[in-house]
Amino acid sequence: MESAKIIARLARMLNQVGIAEELAQDALVSALEQWPTGGVPDNPGAWLMAAAKNRALDELRRRKVLERAHESIAHETPLIGAAGTDPEEAADDDIGNDLIRLMFIACHPVLSTEARTALTLRMLGGLSTAEIARAFLVPETTIAQRIVRAKRTLAEARVPFEAPHAAERAARVSSVLEVIYLIFNEGYAATSGEDWMRPALCEEALRLGRILAELLPAEAEVHGLVALMEIQASRTAARVDAEGEPILLLAQNRTRWNRLMINRGSAALERAQALGGALGPYALQASIAACHARAPTAAETDWVRIVALYDALAQIAPSPVVELNRAVAVSMAFGPGAALNLVDELCAEPRLKSYALLPSVRGDLLERLGRFEEARTEFMRAAGLTQNARERKLLLGRASVCGSGAQ
Repeated sequence: MESAKIIARLARMLNQVGIAEELAQDALVSALEQWPTGGVPDNPGAWLMAAAKNRALDELRRRKVLERAHESIAHETPLIGAAGTDPEEAADDDIGNDLIRLMFIACHPVLSTEARTALTLRMLGGLSTAEIARAFLVPETTIAQRIVRAKRTLAEARVPFEAPHAAERAARVSSVLEVIYLIFNEGYAATSGEDWMRPALCEEALRLGRILAELLPAEAEVHGLVALMEIQASRTAARVDAEGEPILLLAQNRTRWNRLMINRGSAALERAQALGGALGPYALQASIAACHARAPTAAETDWVRIVALYDALAQIAPSPVVELNRAVAVSMAFGPGAALNLVDELCAEPRLKSYALLPSVRGDLLERLGRFEEARTEFMRAAGLTQNARERKLLLGRASVCGSGAQ
């Protein structure tokens, strides 16, 4: 929970993201060594921040810039001079939030899009390399290499710890939004671990999204992403039972959906639409989420409209995951038989080879068609692919039900 904040503060002090992460990890290791015997401090976050700052000061002493570091810390402003900036340029840097600043640095144009998202998820989202790899549907070694290369590139380019000025900020928003959404998704449906959700990640992504919406009010896709996250997060209380077991969308008690978050999401979507022009990928996904939010019951969902929205999304942001989600909507609007043909076409897609939702969706369609033995096989395959314990239990349960139905 504290890692990203510590990295952001140290990066501001040191103007070097790679070293900032290393020193933050040193502070966390120190806590693991000292707290078991000395006890957990009353304010663990403050203890970690202080320990990390001390390590940063040691680094600054080695750079012989201690005097400037003390001035920076005392005034809680970015370190002026360490990266060739001056006070006037710093004053133009109007993003007063270390985490947002760190996100823009990690999403710097000097990095590839893949490197930006991987680095930011690692440093701000606190995700492991394996979790990021599953989010990207690529091998773990690929993500590890991207992160290492990204840190090296930032260091070699001497990228200063500052937010982009107004003239270039809009051009760097796209990759920032991608990162925020990936962080949200890891919280909304955790790729691994014992919990179905990691709400703290959803909350952090929402916080970052809301701040960006205030900073960039003319960017429709910023509002679109905020709308999507607000509406999706509104279902949090209804997505698990008292024991933490998953409850799928069609079985959820919609009276437990957070109406305040739905209203906030709807307002954000209206702001995106009011800016004019064709809706972008996030606004389209928010429109799909809004269709669910407007339906009093699952049976009243406008699935035909959802299919149309997925058609539009596939045109501007084609991906096998979008096609899989579209197939689910087709199954609800026009029946499982029509959707099964679409899903079968995706089975040869290399990027979905290890994607648990593909056999899970196929199993659901086969079960609805009464082909229970085939459905059981698909659910078992999906259970073997997922790294989330709750999801695995759910899939094994569905496989068992299909096994009973086949007898």
